[in-house]
Amino acid sequence: MSSPNTQVEEFQEHGAQRTLSGIALKILIAAALAFSTYQLIVAAFHPLSSLTIRSLHVGFLLMLTFLIYPAFKSGKLTSVVWYDWLLAATGFGLSFYHWIFEGDLIQRSGDPSSADLVVGAIMIVLVFEATRRMLGWALPIVCGTFLLYGLFGQYLPLPLGHRGYGFDQIVSQLFLGTEGILGIPIMVSATYIFLFILFGAFLEHAGMIKLFNAIALGLVGQAKGGPAKVAIISSGFMGTISGSGVANVLTVGQFTIPLMKRFGYSSVFAGAVEATASMGGQIMPPVMGAVAFIMAETLNVPYVDIVKAAVIPATLYYVTAFWMVHLEAGRMGLVGLPKDQCPSPLKALKENWYLLLPLAALVGMLFHGFTPMFAGLTGLALTAILILGAAVAARVSSMAFRYVFWVGLGLAAATFFEFGIYAILAVIALLVLACFLVKGGRDTLRTIRASLIDGAKQALPVGMACAIVGVIIGVLTLTGAASSFAGFILTVGDKSLFLSLFLTMIVCLILGMGIPTIPNYIITSSIAAPALLSLGVPLIVSHMFVFYFGIMADLTPPVALAAFAAASIAKASPMRIGVKATQIAIAGFVIPYMAVYAPALMLQGEWTVVAVVYIVGKALLAIALWGATAVGYLLAPLKIHERVFTAVAAMMLVAAVPLTDQIGFAMALAFMIWHVWQKRRLALV
Repeated sequence: MSSPNTQVEEFQEHGAQRTLSGIALKILIAAALAFSTYQLIVAAFHPLSSLTIRSLHVGFLLMLTFLIYPAFKSGKLTSVVWYDWLLAATGFGLSFYHWIFEGDLIQRSGDPSSADLVVGAIMIVLVFEATRRMLGWALPIVCGTFLLYGLFGQYLPLPLGHRGYGFDQIVSQLFLGTEGILGIPIMVSATYIFLFILFGAFLEHAGMIKLFNAIALGLVGQAKGGPAKVAIISSGFMGTISGSGVANVLTVGQFTIPLMKRFGYSSVFAGAVEATASMGGQIMPPVMGAVAFIMAETLNVPYVDIVKAAVIPATLYYVTAFWMVHLEAGRMGLVGLPKDQCPSPLKALKENWYLLLPLAALVGMLFHGFTPMFAGLTGLALTAILILGAAVAARVSSMAFRYVFWVGLGLAAATFFEFGIYAILAVIALLVLACFLVKGGRDTLRTIRASLIDGAKQALPVGMACAIVGVIIGVLTLTGAASSFAGFILTVGDKSLFLSLFLTMIVCLILGMGIPTIPNYIITSSIAAPALLSLGVPLIVSHMFVFYFGIMADLTPPVALAAFAAASIAKASPMRIGVKATQIAIAGFVIPYMAVYAPALMLQGEWTVVAVVYIVGKALLAIALWGATAVGYLLAPLKIHERVFTAVAAMMLVAAVPLTDQIGFAMALAFMIWHVWQKRRLALV
């Protein structure tokens, strides 16, 4: 099996990256460490105003992006050219403008000076260029189209045209205030999102991936089609701490895709399973690809409400993927792993149980009403303490010390709520000092440093997407253009809600072909979600609808990033992997529609336990029928007419028309009786 580094070089989700050395590398490391340190200080103490925090966050993003990503893929990747040093310094330096002139900017709000306009225009251009380098041309082109609309939209015919806005109004809207680049998305990136990305980086470096793989292997490795089921469970676990589906593919997939191929799965199916399972991580609480935090801020609802709404659909998504690989294994006659190759999940948990503490603490705090920032900071601090403490404890033979460590950890957790962050900082400082003193402790400190650096780098694509998409939000807010598209959806919805949903889905899928999930959600939720709300779709359900189809775009060809990432490991056609992944993830297309017509699926509306049980049971039956249709196998191979029958039965269960449920249940029962009878008849022949 190829090394992970080799595979990552073959597929780079966010453009070509420089491989630096010498002074340039030291500066880059210092900048990344400064970025993470700044964000931790902001999270712990919030020493600056909100607008200043956002502006400095953008400054760090620009500096690191220009140092890491060259202007062109053909550019020199071993050193930083002079103009990139200049751009990095300019972007970072101008980000202090809001801090230095904060009072003046407030006083002349709405009447910007020439210096304001020059700084604003330069920063807008730098944000576009940094995004182009990292995320490609698609997102800057989309945002640039909106920018041109803001500048020249008055020349368009009605109803598209607007009254016209000056250059000073556009620049002021996009950079000087909180309605553009420094709007809600970048605020969420500068607070919740960075913390959770850093949290995931710490857990990865602590060995969480190995623990997830060991648990998954122990639970389902011996089952029919065990290697593929391991991929589903391991990627689902990883999804709880990772916000990136593609990163999930490139980490977990290094282990699961070769394993599936070794036990009989085709390269295409192995890649598709991993791509499907990894993309599901973006809808798996508690992190949910960072969109959950933006959604909570946009809707002004508690974060835990978003998590509750996502739990059942995310579970159904993984049930679908699990069911599909089970049927595929049955159709191909694939067996599981030998028992001696499957580790004991209990043993893995016994040896590394402490790694689950931060995740458990995070989830527990979120569900008990703590803010995401407080919960994320606590989880991050607890992870750092566990990494440092476990390293010290492992190198000290005294059982007394280990006992003191765990007791001290419990006391630190207890005092955290009484004395705040200072108690945690004191414990971390003592453990850092101990790592300097014990043999091998400095290796652990290097792990902590690597986690801080990786966390800063992983935050770049999310942060830049949040920054540039503020251009769209700023223009829509200034011109009110969102109401035109929303009005069109409302007009269609008067005749058919389904057509409005279908139109919204197509927009999400088309946008998702070129832009990441976060900006896709922000754009479509700004335009389409209010219209769906006006058509009677509950608030969270309408936003979840556009979010889910933004994720599906990363699986559907022709631009399927998760499929391309999986193809780099599976050595198969990314198009074929994308088509197969779309087939495996069919529930991702069905569940959002079911939630619109039955909000109880997302625990919305006036739901009851009985209603939830009914809709979940119906969804599971529909998933079972969809799987049999797609794979052509249930208890035995299915003929064409049987697959058509199961497809119709599944559609009856999904549709929200009177009597369709009854028809669907009846067809499902009739098919099962027929299928069992046919299987027994063939067995007797």
